[in-house]
Amino acid sequence: MKLLKSAVVAVSLALSLGSFSTTAVACEDGRTCFGPMEAINITLGHVAEAMKALNDGSTEQALVHIKAAQSANKEINANDVVDRNRQRANGSLKKAKSALKKDDAAGATKHLEKAERGFEALKGML
Repeated sequence: MKLLKSAVVAVSLALSLGSFSTTAVACEDGRTCFGPMEAINITLGHVAEAMKALNDGSTEQALVHIKAAQSANKEINANDVVDRNRQRANGSLKKAKSALKKDDAAGATKHLEKAERGFEALKGML
């Protein structure tokens, strides 16, 4: 009887753990989850829009797109090498944001171009 009880507990535990997908639960906090390639493309789109806004002279719009790019690049989570390079590219986004806050559009453009190259290089690492 003791053996039967242990077997029933083990089987019920195995079935309950396997009854839901861990990937389906990964983004319960309300965020929309993307694959790494989609997240890279979304981030690059926001970086391009920020550069376009800077060329048009709209620093407020550029800041909005930089913040959106920083938010989107958090979804890029393939492996350690990709994450390390993502953090480097994100550092360029932070530098661009601080340059814009200091009214240095030329410096912000330089940092955005560096961030764009960094995020583009991530595609080859996947």
